[in-house]
Amino acid sequence: MNSLKKKEKVPITTIPSVDEKCCYNNPLGCFFCIMKEPNPSIRSNGIKNYFKKMPLVDEDQELVLVLSGLWTMAMSQPNDKELPSLGIFECMASLINKGINNKSWLQKNQNIYIPYYAAHIIGSYTMNNVEFAMKALDCGVLVPLLELLKGQMTWVEQRVAIRAIGHLASYEKTFKGVAIYEEEIVKLAMKLASTCLEVVYKEFVGVKGLNMRLKYHCDLLTRGVGGLEMENSKAEEWASQLQCWSLHLLNCFAIKERCLNLICEQNFLKELSEMWGGLANDTSPGGVGLIRVLCYNKDGRRCIAESNDVIKNLCNLSRSSDDWQYMGTDCLLLLLADSGTRYKVLEVASMCLVDLIELRTLGGRSNVGNTITRTLLADFKQRKVKIKNIGVQQVLEEIWGLKVDRKKREQNMSDEKLEEKRVMVSLMKQQGNNSFWLRKIEEAMMKYSEALDLCPLLFRKERIVLYSNRAQCKLLLGEANDAISDTTKALSLSSPTNSHAKSLWRRSQAYDMKGLAKESLMDCIMFVNCCFKMNSSSSSSMKKNMRIPYYAVRMINKQMESTWLFKNAQLKACDGVSEKLNQPHDEPQVTQKEKINVRATRILLQKKGFIEGLSSISEEPQLIEKGEISKTKLEIIDRDSKKYVFTQTV
Repeated sequence: MNSLKKKEKVPITTIPSVDEKCCYNNPLGCFFCIMKEPNPSIRSNGIKNYFKKMPLVDEDQELVLVLSGLWTMAMSQPNDKELPSLGIFECMASLINKGINNKSWLQKNQNIYIPYYAAHIIGSYTMNNVEFAMKALDCGVLVPLLELLKGQMTWVEQRVAIRAIGHLASYEKTFKGVAIYEEEIVKLAMKLASTCLEVVYKEFVGVKGLNMRLKYHCDLLTRGVGGLEMENSKAEEWASQLQCWSLHLLNCFAIKERCLNLICEQNFLKELSEMWGGLANDTSPGGVGLIRVLCYNKDGRRCIAESNDVIKNLCNLSRSSDDWQYMGTDCLLLLLADSGTRYKVLEVASMCLVDLIELRTLGGRSNVGNTITRTLLADFKQRKVKIKNIGVQQVLEEIWGLKVDRKKREQNMSDEKLEEKRVMVSLMKQQGNNSFWLRKIEEAMMKYSEALDLCPLLFRKERIVLYSNRAQCKLLLGEANDAISDTTKALSLSSPTNSHAKSLWRRSQAYDMKGLAKESLMDCIMFVNCCFKMNSSSSSSMKKNMRIPYYAVRMINKQMESTWLFKNAQLKACDGVSEKLNQPHDEPQVTQKEKINVRATRILLQKKGFIEGLSSISEEPQLIEKGEISKTKLEIIDRDSKKYVFTQTV
């Protein structure tokens, strides 16, 4: 969560010179001229007097320019003690109070921008400096920030207010001051985390008439440049930050085990498990970061274990290629290690974790699979009678047989015997491949299963291929859950983890069949990444002409549409309009969103480190017609529902 303190990238503005005529005719004098004063004593007195008088003046066209300049200085020189020592925090608190309580002043000149900049300045100085945070708290910034957090203005001001309060709550020395209002703050942060995306969509992104958007919101989002596309892009980024900073603030209380009775409310926990840091803000783990903190507390574990939805979401995360996969796994292991919650989650968690028992590394940790195995088998022999579920019993027996019995047998096997088994496994795999291409899918699947039973555990590469090929058979038979299980086992065996391209693509399709768009999207992105890495040895001219497979582009576009940050808010808005008009919502909106997704896909792939020079998406169908796209074949799963799977075997 500390990554949320990362600095924002802001355009550095220069202080205007006297020649640029910044000396407006105002009662305060020119702040920029004061800053240029070479005598330190005179400059300090001038700045201090300026800060004292700023909140008292009603007519000053320079105020916004000064606030913008102060924010730039706070971001570029956050540890400079001059301005904090001369009263900037008292001044900013007074300006926020004035903006909240004096609406007529707020509407004059450009004063509407002032509360936003004032809160941002407080947050920027307290971001990484506990001394400034203590001073800001002593200067009374918390109460006006709380008023902004309550929604006295708009979501734009809430964003910078919760950022600043989060910084104040993150230090031991200032937490007590914030905790005076802990119940109120926690409730506000929970509400913001749950509703902010809907609010931003309703009040900005989803506003049909561009002239109906608040002008100062548009100006703040784009810094005065850019059009509709930039406004929407920045609104998505800011909405994600608003949610992430809300979670960061809740995390500050959860770490200290404060207000857990509020945070662990069942409906909120379910929402929390679906809050995705993901692509819109890839420095934050989203809701799972807070869930993991709650799992370190006994009461937190008890509440989480009571929600099947949360456990299922944690399982999906632990069997994905998401950056926060290890957090999902951690949460499940913490729940299983607690005797009070173990048997509430064992049935669901074991069906998922069994696929990860051969993981070597994950999230910078080694021997992850062994840790999972020990946790699952903790009381397997001693208390077998307590496990009433037959499916769980079979899973634990499978783990015992694979990781204990079979491992012991193979340790004493001679090299000749191992080589003999390798030859037999290769033969069985070839028989399975032949059956597959003859469309005898069930026969092929049986051959792959026989080969897996025979293949020694140390032949990891061979087992990756067998699991992946069997998963392809299960895909064609419409068995999505089993396909996810097999592909996850293959990806756990791969080195590094989640690096087997075909398994990623097949699991992406399986998740798509189950309607799990986020997991499908992450696997598809990783699949494209693996495709480029496999061709990294190509010449530079070939790299420039490398293309994203068209079927992968289609999948990414589809899932980005489904996982769009404002998707649920959009659906609610469309449902509301449909109910009023008794007809479906307008199609042109969807068409426009699809166009945006095409651009977003390319930006996303470039952001993830893919090479430049990719062909445009519109070129790909022509390449298929010309036969330039690989020997991948299209298999029909269900002719009635028109579901398709691209098939490949090794």
